[in-house]
Amino acid sequence: MGEIIYETENPVHYNVADGIATITMDRTRYNNVQNSQMTYALDAAFRRAADDDEVKVIVLAGAGKHFSAGHDIGTPGRDVERTFERRHLWWDHVGKPGGEKLFVREQEVYLGMCRRWRDIPKPTIAMVQGACVAGGLMLAWVCDLIVAADDAFFADPVVRMGIPGVEYFAHVHELNARIAKEFLFLGERMTAERAYQMGMVNRVVARDRLEAETYAIAGRIAQMPRMGLALAKQVVNHIEDLQGKRAGMDNAFGYHHFAHVHNTLVQGDTLGGYDGKAMAQSQKAAEEKKKVAEAGE
Repeated sequence: MGEIIYETENPVHYNVADGIATITMDRTRYNNVQNSQMTYALDAAFRRAADDDEVKVIVLAGAGKHFSAGHDIGTPGRDVERTFERRHLWWDHVGKPGGEKLFVREQEVYLGMCRRWRDIPKPTIAMVQGACVAGGLMLAWVCDLIVAADDAFFADPVVRMGIPGVEYFAHVHELNARIAKEFLFLGERMTAERAYQMGMVNRVVARDRLEAETYAIAGRIAQMPRMGLALAKQVVNHIEDLQGKRAGMDNAFGYHHFAHVHNTLVQGDTLGGYDGKAMAQSQKAAEEKKKVAEAGE
């Protein structure tokens, strides 16, 4: 593992206006991929918004062309070997043997934090443009509403790595089960329009209308009583959990880490030989094959 080089000291920005907190990811050089520096900054920003009595609604955004291209698996700022001030009661992952390192780390920075953010009692809205891929899905899916630009696309291509899906495995709750299988088996992009048809997205708007539409919705929500919003959110989240969301996610998380260990034993690499560049290339190749197949129909 080489030296960690962060391209910015502030990968997340925070702003409040008119009762709406905006949390903006800003690693635009790398399409807002998430390293631990970013996830801990997101966690701090969500906590800040939850604690602020002036905030009624939280908007999660990504600066630049893309919302988020997923987890950081290849930039100079990839910091899987760095110790952070932990938010949960799992011990530090750094230096732990075998599968323990990733299992412990991802209990904290992926599954654990995403569950914390999903349970924030204030309504949250993901404002999505461009890529929302793999780990990007997790950030959008923890939000209560998703407003997408017409150029947005969604994908979870990690089956290509031999991994069943991202750590916050909400696929079957975001999509019909058969569509979730297609989404995972093919790893192809789902357009914003199809995501809307599947019920995963609340609104699809022109790219130049994304911000206005998102804040118009947030503004209307902000007129509702705080406790009413919190209780309504808790009821819906509780019903999802009764339907198996939390238990299924625990099961998927175990399989996810079996896949990491299996990859290590078979190929010597937890990600099946992929880094960020290789995954992007494979995704482009898959999209080209899809276009060729569709052109031949």
